[in-house]
Amino acid sequence: MVDNTKQPQLNGAYYGPSIPPPSKTSHRPGRSHGGCGCCGCLFALIFKILITLIFIAGIVVLVFWLVFRPNKVKFHVTDATLTQFDLNTTTNTLYYDLSLNLTIRNPNKHIGIYYDRLDARVYYEDQRFAAESLTPFYQGHKNTTELGFVFKSHNIVSLNSEIAKYDSEKSSGSYSIDMKLYLTVRFKLRSVKTPKFKPKIECDLKVPLASNGSVSGSFETVRCGIDW
Repeated sequence: MVDNTKQPQLNGAYYGPSIPPPSKTSHRPGRSHGGCGCCGCLFALIFKILITLIFIAGIVVLVFWLVFRPNKVKFHVTDATLTQFDLNTTTNTLYYDLSLNLTIRNPNKHIGIYYDRLDARVYYEDQRFAAESLTPFYQGHKNTTELGFVFKSHNIVSLNSEIAKYDSEKSSGSYSIDMKLYLTVRFKLRSVKTPKFKPKIECDLKVPLASNGSVSGSFETVRCGIDW
């Protein structure tokens, strides 16, 4: 028996069951990298704040410097005693006995000074032959501080062509000696303290030799230069 039921005609192709449209997914901009974007923004904000604070601090220090002018501080060598300054040309050894008095005048009405480091070095013809470090101290406003240095020992120096000048000064009885002070200081205005500054103080001295109780000349007070 033959089934004569007619099949529906196809249009030349069969595509199978229909495919449902893709479901829509929500997308929020700025969330593709998870929390990394937020962390980056936070670090950038902190960096900008730090830069701003450093800039403001620099402006404050500059205004402080211009208004109160702490460079008014004055250094003087008021006295110098030299009882020995002998050079052994065979061994290039210098034997010395030198005492110096230094005064530091802080004329500022409202500014105190912390001397965190004070290193003194003594030179003859650019040859360092002695050094001494003092204990840190605080100097109040409108104050004069007196410091004493004693350099007594021997050291090797290389004068070479400067021997002629040494012989000349030995004949005159007065020697050209330089003292340099290397400082680390902070300024204080009430409860505010500045960052550290490292000025260098230079004192060019002409020191007469004292021998057998007699002095070949008198020492004159010297004002020292300041290099901030």
